[in-house]
Amino acid sequence: MSKLCVNVDHVATLREARKTFEPDPLEAAALCEKAGAAGITIHLREDRRHIQDRDLEELRARVTTMLNLEMAATDEMVGIALERKPDQVTLVPEKREEVTTEGGLDVVGHEGALKKAVGALQGAGIPVSLFIDPAPDQIEASARVGARLVELHTGRYAGACGRGPCSGDDALANGVRAAERELRALVEEAAHAQSLGLVVNAGHGLNYDNVVPAAAIKGMHELNIGHSIISRAVIVGIGQAVREMLELVAEGTAQGPPTVSRTRSA
Repeated sequence: MSKLCVNVDHVATLREARKTFEPDPLEAAALCEKAGAAGITIHLREDRRHIQDRDLEELRARVTTMLNLEMAATDEMVGIALERKPDQVTLVPEKREEVTTEGGLDVVGHEGALKKAVGALQGAGIPVSLFIDPAPDQIEASARVGARLVELHTGRYAGACGRGPCSGDDALANGVRAAERELRALVEEAAHAQSLGLVVNAGHGLNYDNVVPAAAIKGMHELNIGHSIISRAVIVGIGQAVREMLELVAEGTAQGPPTVSRTRSA
């Protein structure tokens, strides 16, 4: 079964809206683990807009499953990671003006810098994942720089799905041919990455309507989901929100690899 890692950034977003002490990402992470999450993901941004350094320190001390630290490949962040020793680092692109991460890393254009960062982190025993678009050249470059994992950016797939179901037949029945095209890219590039020895994760924009086909992709190791779960938690509580997502991830795993047409839609 694909693992579920819950991103608790937006618990901190709500806290930072008032610059207060609640809600606490540490408490949220503990509840996610209790509900069955296999790991906790946080993004320590350069502008510290949500997760703060103290959150990383406290979560590192208290998370009992797996702590995945998303961060830019800067000297500052590499130094922080080497000090705090998360269980995994995911290198992501970062722009101060963006609302959320827009697109994957350009590994092809920054091989030298990324190879240096990956080498430093993995040399210290911290596995590195690269957050990339599902494109052959980016996957091949990820293998060249020595990363152990890639996280396929599912944003275009999720955007094509909209708010409705997003599996092959449903997508076609609803006329959402772009969804099938984006799902095909994820399926094909997951297989490509695995053929190069890379472990495959996925995330960005996944929610309760579109996660099943993503979870069903052959060899999918881990799904990173945050905004949708935290949004659902406002209504039903974080434990229930995580359990509902876990049920859908299990459903996708049980279905097996999604069937997608080999003929590209116009």
